[in-house]
Amino acid sequence: MFGDIMGMMGKLKETQQKVEETKKRLDFVLIDEKSSDGLLEVTLTANRKIKNITVSDDLLKDKEMLEDYLVNVLNKAIEKATNVHETELAAVAKEGMPNIPGMDMFK
Repeated sequence: MFGDIMGMMGKLKETQQKVEETKKRLDFVLIDEKSSDGLLEVTLTANRKIKNITVSDDLLKDKEMLEDYLVNVLNKAIEKATNVHETELAAVAKEGMPNIPGMDMFK
């Protein structure tokens, strides 16, 4: 029984390390999003850090339109980055979880 618990604890520690490694790797996974007309482009990491914003000169002439574009495009990019982030971490966590009867959290 104690051997099983020690094995599970070791597996959990290993999984925690893999999760941390995955988080670091996600700093290098880039998500690109742009407006449908291409006037605004943003790049984020899968950890949701903004890396680049490119704005067309046409958008710079209209502050209100630029603000709307930024909100819309950034929200889309953040949603994509969040999906990648959660999918990657869930895969690592599921792989490393010990098999405890009645505790299937990742169905």
